[in-house]
Amino acid sequence: MSFLQEKYKKEIVPALMEEFGYTNRMTVPKLEKITVNMGLSEAVQNPKIVDEALKEVSAITGQKPVVTRARRSIATFKLREGMPVGVKVTLRGPRMFEFLERLIFVALPRVRDFNGVSRKSFDGHGNYTLGIREQIIFPEISYESVDKIRGMNVTVTTSAQNDDEARSLLAGIGMPFRKTGS
Repeated sequence: MSFLQEKYKKEIVPALMEEFGYTNRMTVPKLEKITVNMGLSEAVQNPKIVDEALKEVSAITGQKPVVTRARRSIATFKLREGMPVGVKVTLRGPRMFEFLERLIFVALPRVRDFNGVSRKSFDGHGNYTLGIREQIIFPEISYESVDKIRGMNVTVTTSAQNDDEARSLLAGIGMPFRKTGS
């Protein structure tokens, strides 16, 4: 069991029960899944970029990604239906907690001029999306082997009913939110 799983069970659940007045431990919000998505718009011209992205996302998450494909053709972008446009991974269980631990305590502090993540990136249903501009903040990716800097989206899906519950859950886990209201 990872450090975050133990912290969730022993510290966060009782704190959330007290803060929101839950009477049953099963009603306390929990992490359901984490989705890591890397969009590859330049894959239209160079399909080999998909292979590089597959290797990078696989190294970062420890799980094999799925290639996402275009749903419809868009002539302006020279995009045809079925062409690869990105890669994504859905993490659950122990891998989810291990990835979140590495993201919070290893990768995010490596961002240049890092002052926290936005408090406003919730969707109204208790889910949080974080945009990462460089995949090289993860120690699994060596700077020399990267051909191009690519960003990715990390979406944390929770069972929280609203953003306040989800914000308290993620803050308890250790998500480094900015101190100001932004």
